[in-house]
Amino acid sequence: MQIKHLVFIAILFTACSVQKKENYQSIITGIPWYIEDGNNVSAHGANIIREGDRYYLFGEYKNNENNRFEGFSCYSSSDLMNWKFESNAMPPNKSGRLSGAECIGERPKVMKCPTTGEFIMYMHADSNLYRNPAVEYAVSKNITGPYEYKGRLMFGDTYIRRWDMGTFQDDDGTGYIIMHHGDIYKLSDDYKSVVAQTLKHDKTLRTESPAVFKHNGIYYWIGSGLTGWERNDNMYFTAKSLAGPWEMRGVIAPEGSLTWNSQSTYVFPVVGSETTTFIYMGDRWSFPKQRAAATYVWQPLVFNGDEISMPVFHESWTIDVKTGEWKDVPLKPAYEILNGDDAVKYEGSWEDASGDNTKSKRANTKDAIISISFKGSRIALRGVASIDCGYGHVVIQNIKGEILHDTWIDMYSNKTVEGLQYLSPVLPKGEYFLTFSPTQSHWYWTEKSGKQWGSKDTFISFSKAWVF
Repeated sequence: MQIKHLVFIAILFTACSVQKKENYQSIITGIPWYIEDGNNVSAHGANIIREGDRYYLFGEYKNNENNRFEGFSCYSSSDLMNWKFESNAMPPNKSGRLSGAECIGERPKVMKCPTTGEFIMYMHADSNLYRNPAVEYAVSKNITGPYEYKGRLMFGDTYIRRWDMGTFQDDDGTGYIIMHHGDIYKLSDDYKSVVAQTLKHDKTLRTESPAVFKHNGIYYWIGSGLTGWERNDNMYFTAKSLAGPWEMRGVIAPEGSLTWNSQSTYVFPVVGSETTTFIYMGDRWSFPKQRAAATYVWQPLVFNGDEISMPVFHESWTIDVKTGEWKDVPLKPAYEILNGDDAVKYEGSWEDASGDNTKSKRANTKDAIISISFKGSRIALRGVASIDCGYGHVVIQNIKGEILHDTWIDMYSNKTVEGLQYLSPVLPKGEYFLTFSPTQSHWYWTEKSGKQWGSKDTFISFSKAWVF
């Protein structure tokens, strides 16, 4: 009898462990991602490398107030869907470059050097006004860090005074630094200096946020238009050699989709037993609330000969990391709550939305608030994002009034679109109360010239809730 009890306990423990591990069962695009403790995955301008049977995601570790350097984060995953926070792999330095308030650190990219076995992290370091740029690097023997900051990446007696950057490792292990506006630099055997400039100021490649990869002997370059953190239709280029000539091939997503509302940062190949899927990794920037509200657009690239595209937006999709195969997997809620249901209560000034085919409500005043009662373990909010939308405040409480989740979401979009805006962390099955309200603030970004990008107003929108 005792053995049966022990077997039952072991089975129960295993079932709970599996359920806990599978916080996400798909890659969900355009919403904040949460780790096990409910905190955001904060890894923008990112890249992924595989080491052993795990994938490691490196990116900018942001705050919700300004653009100062907070460090470069490291997360790990076995399935590319559920991420574990490993470390602030390179926190701010105690002094000098990348030491805090007066410094900016962006677009970290990590490669493993084949000749030394060391992990080398490259980054754009700058002053807080973007007037002292350089490509710099740090080194670690362990993939999760800590990474020891080494300073500027030197090319003889000079260094690379540019900003948007990426990395590329060719089939033979040669490493390269990829720069905006068409520059490619070849790294030394130990990856700690530049030995040659493979491509210099190629006017065909006059783009930002470069991402380079290789497929069937063809090199691909993806880059965004010159609109800073604002989204645009990213373009792609091909060549038979990194030295060129490079040919402009067109946009990678339907024209006018603004690359599904994102800016490129990296392309990661998932090499499986059956096929290789190339994942486009993009950012939806959201200054100043980058940690809470900036999100990720990851989509599978589709090949047609040497053409690439993302013809259809996959809100939820999954990939088998063993076979390399992917498929679209729509979210399936237990039930949905529409904006006119009894479970939804409105306070303050709400109006029916216009200009889209979705029945939704929207508001931007201090007194506006939506309250939703639900039973389950998870809730999602859908709404209409548009150019005049801003930050919404989401709070989930249990029946005792205890706050279980408190965050912001960004409903700005330069292209009006209905979609998933928020998916809560997994909660114990029970009864909950969600409130959603405008903050009367919005995403913005100011160029050096003083021109400001961002939302035209501070509306939030609600069309329905999904309960799981």
